[in-house]
Amino acid sequence: MTSTRSDFAAGVAALGLSLSDSQLEQLGAYLALLAKWNQTYNLTAVRDADRMVSYHLLDSLSLVPHLAGGTRLLDVGSGGGMPGIPAAIARPDLKVVLLDANHKKTTFLRQAVIELKLPNVEVVTERVEAYQPEEKFDRLTSRAFAELAEFVKLTPHLLAEGGQYVAMKGVYPYEEIAQLPATVRVAEVLPVTVPGLDAERHLVRMVAA
Repeated sequence: MTSTRSDFAAGVAALGLSLSDSQLEQLGAYLALLAKWNQTYNLTAVRDADRMVSYHLLDSLSLVPHLAGGTRLLDVGSGGGMPGIPAAIARPDLKVVLLDANHKKTTFLRQAVIELKLPNVEVVTERVEAYQPEEKFDRLTSRAFAELAEFVKLTPHLLAEGGQYVAMKGVYPYEEIAQLPATVRVAEVLPVTVPGLDAERHLVRMVAA
């Protein structure tokens, strides 16, 4: 992590999070793994390490305050592990499943889980519509998986009763919200400020209608 440790810690604090030194070290180690594997696995288009801090770590961590009350999180289309791995580091009490159909990506995810020593994380290689977990999830998230309508249409069998979708989006997704099926309703759309990221970010919280 080429950004100074204090700058990164300040960014974490600006998100309202209080993380230990060991958690900050885990996040730095994750970023180093992502950068290393990205050279051959094409996990992210962002290759500059400093930009990765804001675009990936801090952006993923912006989800964490909005997971309150959740105990089981499914990261749909996890890709390089965002937001699931940073969320799992910040919330070691949270059971996190990283779901992706791409074998190369889940190979990286499994190695990351081993090297980062994350006992609360499970990696699953499967298409989301075919995934049948033993227990459903009270929080479902996605960061770059699909439009909102597609996200909720593919995942109703995965959401526990009383659970919530917490989707990460860029600009306010007016059109995507308008196309949502009647099976869900939007509980709130929250603007999110990510330190060091000069772009609009929103969290869309949805529940069963």
